Amino acid sequence: MKYSTATALVSVVIVGGSLALPASAGAPLGTDPVQTSSAASAFGSYDPYGDFSNDKSATIEELFLPWEDVDLSTLPLADAYAQQRGRSLLITIEPWTWSKDWRITPPELRNGILGGRYDANMQAICNLVGQMKSPVTIRWAQEMEDTNGRFTWANWAPKDWIAAYKREVDVCRKAAPAAKYMWSPKGMEGLEKYYPGDDYVDVIGLSVFGLQKKDNDEAGRDRTFAETLKPGYDRVAKFNKPVIVAELGYVGTQDYVTKWADESRKSYAEFPALTSVVYFNQKETWPWLNGYGLPDWRVTQHVLP
Repeated sequence: MKYSTATALVSVVIVGGSLALPASAGAPLGTDPVQTSSAASAFGSYDPYGDFSNDKSATIEELFLPWEDVDLSTLPLADAYAQQRGRSLLITIEPWTWSKDWRITPPELRNGILGGRYDANMQAICNLVGQMKSPVTIRWAQEMEDTNGRFTWANWAPKDWIAAYKREVDVCRKAAPAAKYMWSPKGMEGLEKYYPGDDYVDVIGLSVFGLQKKDNDEAGRDRTFAETLKPGYDRVAKFNKPVIVAELGYVGTQDYVTKWADESRKSYAEFPALTSVVYFNQKETWPWLNGYGLPDWRVTQHVLP
């Protein structure tokens, strides 16, 4: 394992660390997800800027960790941050380095994982998870069915990805037996080929993003949260597991953002397994196809003129 860029990475990853804002801080009025009395889904966030640090309704704190080039000694701070706020932790573990110059090819990563080269990386994280007092869910190698080339672990042969996922869960279970495990496809057609089996999945995660310009270019109108969630939800519903929107974001006019904020917190008869939504309070790092650039999902930026 390499930990050379430790401090810089942890300051971004550990949402309860140095980037959490003071108690008085928060997103500007009108940009926070709307809190509604009829809301049925629990709310959480990936929140490196601390915009939701004082949100009493938030029950989930999400972290993103690469498993190389990261100082894991700051993880206990995230545990303490979550405990202080009565939140559980959702830890997304990305099996690569965030330094693009050091990344290896998909075959090299696949062969390394299946050959046990990265067992120690997963072990190091899960050793700390096993000591945490907060409830923890591990989300490993998300959006594996995506074909756009973003993730080194995506679009592998399903049997290889499943074998890799099972290996990492087995490693983690030994060190963190109380943790739960999330299988988290993007929601695309063909995701079922990557399902690792009921024994390896406690909860299913999906990614749901609303980009108003893309909606209107493709559909000639604004899409709703429910409309965007439905295809992925319908594909995973047959597995009879709780469903969480593990990454939620929306960008558009004030009216568009307000509707998505409200709708993402409501109860839907057609989504009975949906338990929670987790807002991705960060700017996109991978360009969207067809010229949509890098959408900025941050609640302080996602309202457009």
